[in-house]
Order: sequence, then C-alpha cells, then structure tokens
Amino acid sequence: MSQTAFLFPGQGAQIAGMGADVAEACPAAMVVYEKANEVLGYDLKRLCFEGPEDRLAATDVSQPAIFVTSAALLAAWRCQAPSVPVPDATAGLSLGEYTALYAAGILDFEEALRLVQERGRAMQAAAEASDGGMVSVIGLDEADVQRLCEDAAEGQLLVCANFNCPGQIVVSGQRQACERLAARAPEYGAIKAVPLKVAGAFHTSLMQPAAEALRRALEQTPVAEPAAVAVLANVDAEYYTTAQAVREGLVRQLVEPILWQRCMERLLADGVELFYEIGPGRVLTGLMKRIHRRAKVVNISSAESLRSALGEA
Repeated sequence: MSQTAFLFPGQGAQIAGMGADVAEACPAAMVVYEKANEVLGYDLKRLCFEGPEDRLAATDVSQPAIFVTSAALLAAWRCQAPSVPVPDATAGLSLGEYTALYAAGILDFEEALRLVQERGRAMQAAAEASDGGMVSVIGLDEADVQRLCEDAAEGQLLVCANFNCPGQIVVSGQRQACERLAARAPEYGAIKAVPLKVAGAFHTSLMQPAAEALRRALEQTPVAEPAAVAVLANVDAEYYTTAQAVREGLVRQLVEPILWQRCMERLLADGVELFYEIGPGRVLTGLMKRIHRRAKVVNISSAESLRSALGEA
C-alpha cells in the first residue's frame, strides 16, 4: 500500500468566503468555526465567510482563519468518509505546520488555535516595529538568488526566506532592500520578482521579538510526544521526534527559512505516493507539480473538491 501525506497551506491562502460552502453542507465543519469563535472571542466565522478581504488579510486574522478553515475541511472529510486514510505523515507550509501538528494529534485544537492567535499577533507587532517586506523571485536558482540578495542588500537585511519549489524562492528583509532586489532581478535573468502583500519581513531576524513571545506561549502549552503520524519540520526537513523539538521548531521557523521543497522531496524519497492538500486554495498542489510533476495530489479546499475526494477515499 502506498504511503499518504496530508499537506496544509500557510498565510496567503486566505480568501473571503473560504469554508462557507463546507460549513453549510457539513455540521462537523460548522462546529469547528463555532468553537473557534468561543476560543478567540470574536466572530472569525463571519470574517472567513464574508470578509472583508482587507481585514481577513491582516496577519493577526489570516493566520487563525487559515488554521480554522483547514481544520474544518479536515473535520468535514473525516465525518463524511469513515474510510479516510490515516496519514503516514503530515506537513504544513509555515503557519500550516500548526495544522499538521493538530492533524497528527500532537497539538489539541484549542491549544493550537491559541498558539496561532498569539503567533499572528506577535508577528503583526514585530512587523509594525520594523519596516520589512518580502519578494517572490521566479525563474532563478538558489545560487543566483543568493547573489542577487548580496547585490541588493547594500548593508541592509535581505535573505532567502522560503524555498518553495524549483524556480521559486521568496526573499525577505528591510523594505528598501526588497525594492532594490525587485528592480534588479531582471538583470540576473529572473522571469519576474513580485513584492508580496505581507506585513513585514517574515522568517528573518526582524521577527525575533515574535519568536520570543511565541517561545513563552509554547512553554505554557501542552505538546504531545510525536507518535504514529510523522510530522516534518519546515526548518530542516527532519521529522519531529520529541515534544521539545516541536517547540523549538515552531520558534525557529519565525526567524529561519522555510525549506518546503526539501520537505516535499523528503516525503517523496520516503515513499509517499499520495498527497492531500487540505485547506483554502491550491498553492501547495501547484508547488508539488513543480517539485515532482507526476506526484498525485488531491486538493480539498471547497465543498465541490471535498465531494471529489470522498469519491477517491
């Protein structure tokens, strides 16, 4: 039997209306949103279902919204199909790692949501205290992007932050350096360099205040020892083996690069043949097609895609 992995998206996957059709069709999904409202103390459900887009895109809202929508889609799938496979492994892109840990039974839903809420707040505060940004560079390999960063930095912070797939690397740093990089990228042969609509320089040292706030929150959070379901860490593409390693990995990912391509290559090398992307959007499905075009990925992001997945489970 082939091995199976569940994948969960990160920040940027949010869109007004996400989860509404699934919650309407499946009470189990609606329960997740209602529980989230109780934990958070505000109407996240309404923001997910109705927007507005600008509020939903704010870091302190988008992170809980994506986590909860992914958890609701997982609940709907499990409720409607008793034959849903238990994954051999889970992984999540940055924020999505929290959903991966929840799906593997390492974090409780309420505790994970509180951590995500604190993470979003702390990252928003750190972003507001610094002037940072991020740029997605398309069409260059790692060596060329590193050279471009060195050229455009001019003494400011500018580093590779997300290694997503071949030909797509996101850089992060001080805003002026990001602007110089975007302008100079064509000189290095980049197809394009797209500034991202994010609050700050995520996955860099500018997020150190957020990392310290998250560390304090994690010290007070119960974390189960990893067991049957393997979970990959973003920062080194290694499987978590202890609860303490989980805590350290979640803190490190705020200030260190996300190695998504290496994570997916690790799962493929370890025998995973079937991937399920569970959460809003299709970003991870697209990235996997660039990493290994023949990999089978089933996307579960809406009521329609859920019905399709139920037919394959």
